[in-house]
Amino acid sequence: FKTLWDKNLIYQDYKSMHICPRCETTLSNFESTLEYKNIKDISVIAKFELIDEPNVYVLAWTTTPWTLPGNVALAINDKISYVKIQISNFKSQDNNSELKNGEVYILAKERLQILNEEKYEIIEEFNGQKLIGKKYKPLFDYFSKDKNLKNCENGWKIYSADFVTTEDGTGVVHIAPAFGEDDMNLGKENDLPFVQHVSFDGRFTNEVIDFVNMEVKPKDEHQITDIEIIKYLAKNNQLFSKEKYEHSYPHCWRCETPLLNYAANSWFVKVVEIKNKMIKNNQEINWMPEHIKNGRFGKWLENARDWAISRSRYWGTTLPVWKCEKCENKKVVGSIQEIEKLSGQKIIDLHKNVMDKIVFPCEKCKREMKRIPEVFDCWFESGSMPYAQVHYPFENKEKFEKNFPANFIAEGQDQTRGWFYTLIILSTALFDKPAFKNVIVTGMVLAEDGKKMSKRLKNYPDPMEIVSKYCADALRFYLASSPVTQVENLFFNERDLVDVFRKNIMILWNIYKFYELYVDKKTYNASENLQESATLLDKWILAELNVLTKEVTENMENYNLPKAIKPISDFINNFSTWYIRRSRNRFKSENFEDQKVALQTTSFVLIELSKIIAPIMPFLAETIWQKVNSYNFEYENKSVHLTDWVKYTDSAKESDVKILKQMQEIRKIVELGLKIRDEASIKVRQTLSKLKIKNYELEINEEGLNLIKDELNVKEIEIVEELSQENNWKIGEDKIKIAINIEISEELKLEGLKREIARQINMIRKQAEFTIKDKIILLWQSDSVLIKNVFNKMSEELKKDTLSEKIIESDIQDEKININGEEVKFKIEKV
Repeated sequence: FKTLWDKNLIYQDYKSMHICPRCETTLSNFESTLEYKNIKDISVIAKFELIDEPNVYVLAWTTTPWTLPGNVALAINDKISYVKIQISNFKSQDNNSELKNGEVYILAKERLQILNEEKYEIIEEFNGQKLIGKKYKPLFDYFSKDKNLKNCENGWKIYSADFVTTEDGTGVVHIAPAFGEDDMNLGKENDLPFVQHVSFDGRFTNEVIDFVNMEVKPKDEHQITDIEIIKYLAKNNQLFSKEKYEHSYPHCWRCETPLLNYAANSWFVKVVEIKNKMIKNNQEINWMPEHIKNGRFGKWLENARDWAISRSRYWGTTLPVWKCEKCENKKVVGSIQEIEKLSGQKIIDLHKNVMDKIVFPCEKCKREMKRIPEVFDCWFESGSMPYAQVHYPFENKEKFEKNFPANFIAEGQDQTRGWFYTLIILSTALFDKPAFKNVIVTGMVLAEDGKKMSKRLKNYPDPMEIVSKYCADALRFYLASSPVTQVENLFFNERDLVDVFRKNIMILWNIYKFYELYVDKKTYNASENLQESATLLDKWILAELNVLTKEVTENMENYNLPKAIKPISDFINNFSTWYIRRSRNRFKSENFEDQKVALQTTSFVLIELSKIIAPIMPFLAETIWQKVNSYNFEYENKSVHLTDWVKYTDSAKESDVKILKQMQEIRKIVELGLKIRDEASIKVRQTLSKLKIKNYELEINEEGLNLIKDELNVKEIEIVEELSQENNWKIGEDKIKIAINIEISEELKLEGLKREIARQINMIRKQAEFTIKDKIILLWQSDSVLIKNVFNKMSEELKKDTLSEKIIESDIQDEKININGEEVKFKIEKV
């Protein structure tokens, strides 16, 4: 503040501002944050009797009857034609009695339509200039009798004003300088008395003796005070007419109370003077989304006005201004040390109740200087954040200058008129720089029904209950990946959050838990250098990891969160449903080297992935990183959040490109094959004899073909030049064309049955809570010839698939299980 004062960027003046009488929210420069609602009010046409012409009344229209006790003038337009009229047989709307005989009314000729169908006689027509300077009787004499009221002699007269029109009303405007910008400006131009008959809590002051302490615009009954004013006017023959009037009225965005327009004395920053510099500095900022720069924020800067920074409240950060009680000299101080030097007092508390007691002699007249009563608008403090947080310039000067402007900030779109705005005002005024380099602007998180979340309405779930049910990482992922980070509104939906939790948190955790089942931490070190694998699946997942790292890094650097996060979700799905699932047999393999490579690849991917997800899912990332590395939170300085960001190969190797393309083709073939099976109602566990693939420059090696075989459960694959329709064959096509023989021989039927048996036994193992280290003895009994053939011919395969040491046919009392229409009994015993 002191620096701005020294730069002559601070001044004091009266300005019109919207103030909430309930929560004291003040809105002046941030008018776009006003919330307008259509409400029904009562408009009145009041009768102002001219002093030098008894029974001649000037008619003035207002939609705010509560402002009439503060009336000090009437305004006409000297370019408009006015008339004097008399009305015959006119019935008052209030008491149904005839108006007094001989009353004459003055209004704009173009507004005679307000008389509706009443009969009237035009007595005289004249230019508005004739009315200027005429005095009238106040409707309320609370203030006109006060001879100590400054400029009282200029009050209760008629003045000319360009803002008076004949679009509505009577062509005459009632003027209350304390409650409207046009009124206030007219008051300044003509030295009108300033009457503020409503305090900042929205109640009539003690001077308004007929309505003392009444709320002028109560939240729930906004017409009630206007009705009392109208009754008073009617009783005193000051009401010409009234009618209901629907209009858009500003309300407080916090408590939904109707706002009042006050003319208040305030301290201002000369924003208009530095506006062009602010516009220039805005061009140096990277906005996400980009259209905010020259759109919502840029347009706001172009129309920037001076900023009211003071408030009259009981609490807040005190303005550092002392004023002499005699000569009105002002002293602005810039530090605690300066106050101590001036006052001779030790300052340990800067709160208002303490600072208001600090006095010191005026340097001009030696009389006592006292602090002015105002406190800072909290938005001034928000704009001061970069300096206040490091106590600049009193300390940390080097640290501040090294880190200013800030690299990054994020807030909602409403802050284009709030925090973003105040930051750039002060940074421009003080340093001619933007306060930040990059900014993410978010939309609003609304309730599921599209309404604003409200404690009063209770239209949203408790955040802590959400975190308890789904974890903080799920909520963070859901919000960060949503359109809300692109200035679009998000209708919060718990079902969508559940989806995020299952598809990301749960799947990734299950990957880790599966890995944990097989890794022997005594003999296997996850931090070993990754061996180059010859296995297609290993090469593919590492190539996918490189692509993911590049995509996330680039989008993070551009502050595009949704584009950075979506690939993470896709990768987790691929990691689980393709790599882990297709590698299951390798984890169980007796080939130690292949098992080790699979485990090592998995651990490497988990560690690198934990770094990638650390900004989005910090808790899950830390847990996986700690456990895979076997640190287990035992080391104070070891954390995923203390590691370097992942590295990637900018230009993918040619071999990686081929692997990614090959796997894409493999998965497309599998997708087509599964679709054919589904259409033919054949389960994947049922082995089929043959798959044909039309050759179209395919680059699938033998390992890739084996993957297809396993995934589609076919015994043979043939690459052919052409595919034609044959009996028992079904064709699928989507860029790639394939055909599957769906005929099931007895031998194939047995293989399918074997797989179903293995699945049932493993389900029984799971229900018994056996682990992969638990060997079993499998007992079975069946009268089915097919079931017997499976056990007779495929017992060795079943042993391997079910981790059984022995398979014994035995008399069992357990319930029968139906497998593909064949009945069988099972019982397992741990070895």
